Amino acid sequence: MTRSKLLLAPGAVWPLLERATRHALACGAMQPIETEHEVVEDAGVRFLVRRVSSLARKELERRRAEGLPSPANPFLPHEPDLFVADVSETHVALLNKFNVIDRHLLVVTRRFVHQETLLDRNDLAALLACMAGREALGFYNGGVTAGASQPHKHLQMVPLPLGEGAALTPIEPALDAVPHRPGFCAVPALPFRHAFAWLEPALPDDPLAAAVRLETLCLAALEYIGVTPVEREGERRQSAPYNLLLTRRWLLAVPRAREHFDSISVNALGFAGSLFVRDEAQLAAVKRAGPMAVLRAVAEG
Repeated sequence: MTRSKLLLAPGAVWPLLERATRHALACGAMQPIETEHEVVEDAGVRFLVRRVSSLARKELERRRAEGLPSPANPFLPHEPDLFVADVSETHVALLNKFNVIDRHLLVVTRRFVHQETLLDRNDLAALLACMAGREALGFYNGGVTAGASQPHKHLQMVPLPLGEGAALTPIEPALDAVPHRPGFCAVPALPFRHAFAWLEPALPDDPLAAAVRLETLCLAALEYIGVTPVEREGERRQSAPYNLLLTRRWLLAVPRAREHFDSISVNALGFAGSLFVRDEAQLAAVKRAGPMAVLRAVAEG
């Protein structure tokens, strides 16, 4: 595979992201979804559950009623007012048009590549170039069942912390109970199949060097959770859906059996301890079952 040349210096995305956000908000290209949040504690993890506010829900319904049909592929071509940066020869960075979390970045392939194609070092180098310089969470929804909204390959990044408190992500206290040793293991507090590893030493700020190491780790993580490479339409794709989460310190991979719990869609952020619900009924369902049971249901069916 040809290594893609980076066009963005590590850490340089952050001021570009701030500038692009101001522009997209001013011109109306980015339409944030207003939410209210609540902490729901389960198994020692303080899950952050975001609920669409009643005013925002009415606005979403109005947009659906009045709006034009969505483009078949919003990434090709991408909306110019959502552009953040040319990351590499193979990837660009775009704003999430309907963001729930501030400064939510999409790292998208320039040409169409299927979302279920295995992550390679060019994908990972582009993501790491955007994550460098600050604490951030990178994540990947591998397939519709894993929460992917588009078939065009895209990775995602949000700045940390995800919520209030000392932990960078709500799930972190559960991870901190795992001894720091090489290789993949299971986190005792997580009641579903997964692969977890500490990244030691932590990933360097050199994205190209880190991506080579990370590509190998990702393939090993998929093998650990029973997801194997398969040849499909001339591409190496995943055999089953999964979510991948990544910080400078750790990696977590989770296989997926279904997209929804009840009517609640769960993507990779759920496994970081951040869930999104549309109304009080969905919030009540999360509380009734418990967030860990929600995650177990979508991971194992």
